[in-house]
Amino acid sequence: MPRPLLAQLVHVELLTPDYHASRRFFTEIVGLSVVHETNGRAYLRCWGDHYTYSIVLTAADYPGLGHAAWRAWSPEDLEQAVRNIEASGIQGAWIDGDFGHGRAYRFRAPGGHTIEILWEIERYTAPPELASTFPERPQKFRGGGLEPRHLDHVTVATSDVLRDAHWFRDTLGFRFMCYNGLEEDPDFIVFAMVTTNEKDHDLAFVKDTSPIPGRLNHVSFYVDTREALFRAADLLLEAGYAIEFGPGVHGMGEQSYLYFREPSGLRLELNSGGTRNYVPDWEPVRWRPSQGSNIFFRNTPMPDSMLECFPPATHPAFAADLGLVADTQQPNPYR
Repeated sequence: MPRPLLAQLVHVELLTPDYHASRRFFTEIVGLSVVHETNGRAYLRCWGDHYTYSIVLTAADYPGLGHAAWRAWSPEDLEQAVRNIEASGIQGAWIDGDFGHGRAYRFRAPGGHTIEILWEIERYTAPPELASTFPERPQKFRGGGLEPRHLDHVTVATSDVLRDAHWFRDTLGFRFMCYNGLEEDPDFIVFAMVTTNEKDHDLAFVKDTSPIPGRLNHVSFYVDTREALFRAADLLLEAGYAIEFGPGVHGMGEQSYLYFREPSGLRLELNSGGTRNYVPDWEPVRWRPSQGSNIFFRNTPMPDSMLECFPPATHPAFAADLGLVADTQQPNPYR
């Protein structure tokens, strides 16, 4: 098994065609704080983020993923990761850095998603009024909004789920945790999860047969308790925002979940709980939907809208010969 080279997901850049509405939603509803802003680009943090920020919100013509960034375990691991990427046939480029971090290597992964890997990064230092009495916390917990503690994971859409899971495992040392196929055709893989640490995933892949590479399915934040999910659902509804899916529990990873949309249409998730896996020679587990892979309690179907990805596409997200239809009305494999 390849040695892990990357330690953690540190930030995700989200593209939004409605920058001001998205910014208000992330700050006033979700409860993130703006730490820096310039030229249609806002850097936001959760109260428990150890680095300066975890979300970059960028004005764009369409909703989607700008890039996702991981920090290496060391400067040497960053250099080794770059060598491995280039040896795999992918050529990226070094950038000087951005607000809050030093130079980074930027490349397009096999699914077309822009990824950055870096080492030099600023730790967050809270001003006196936000300093926590708990010395390991980056800032005090004050409540407000949906109260996400930190960024948890990103799920992207790709034409070949297993290819991408294997590439991140073999090239960068991600742990390949589990995958899922269609009930009637378990060899048609529709979902897979990989991780850089003991969590069940910080990166996941969902099947996409649209002609658009590099699409995003959702970004997820962690909250401390299941009760926080129910409170978040209450707050969203009271603020006039619909709940897309949940609250519920996923079988894969055993996380409690709640899905909703921000004003530009991007899907966000809150999750809590989940397994912690420290097995060094873990072999990926194969799931079927009937085992509760997506809906642990097996009592409600996932809505078709959950298969919509960003930027939007008019082509099917799964193969047409399986009887599945366009991106905005896809019957899904989890019924």
